[in-house]
Amino acid sequence: MHTKAWEDEYKKSIWKGHYSLELLDPSIKKGRLLDAGCGSGKYSLPLQMRGFEVVGMDVSLKALQMLRESSKTRGLDIGIVAANVFQLPFPDGSFDIIWCYGVLQHLLLKEREFAAREFRRILRKEGILFLEVFGKDDMRYGGIEVEPDTFSRKNGIVYHYFDKREMEELLMDFSCNIIESRKEKRFKGKLYTRHMISAVGKINGS
Repeated sequence: MHTKAWEDEYKKSIWKGHYSLELLDPSIKKGRLLDAGCGSGKYSLPLQMRGFEVVGMDVSLKALQMLRESSKTRGLDIGIVAANVFQLPFPDGSFDIIWCYGVLQHLLLKEREFAAREFRRILRKEGILFLEVFGKDDMRYGGIEVEPDTFSRKNGIVYHYFDKREMEELLMDFSCNIIESRKEKRFKGKLYTRHMISAVGKINGS
């Protein structure tokens, strides 16, 4: 279901959306980084240019083709893997950093739980996890509800909206700093809220 919906989405246009590297501390040691759900490379490209050894992974072959072309144009050597975040084709302890922005919100509950366990499995000791998702107060909340706070749109893409407590429960194997942000957007004279929840953490005990 997810794969076809995203293939169709990337055939229409480059997926842009929200973008932020604010939580990436410049002092973080450069290492092997998985951009989990990389799309066409919105984050993979700048992260590679900052000195990380990036592996871009996505379910959409169209998106990965776009990333491959963009990285080649810029002379960047980015690893490219076709897979989903809840069945990662990597050995245990493969990455120093996992970057997963705007991805878990497009999964169902069991898929999100599998993804969190997979992140823990492939992250090295002392490795860092970066996540960002939609919050429940976001202006886009709503649609055909398929699970609590999870909605399906006409394009077949699933949208889930989190709260802070849910993020804490999902990431119970990690010691995380969870940050909420709300920004007002004015459209046709009316104010709308963009609610994002971010998490930065390490595996408990590391």
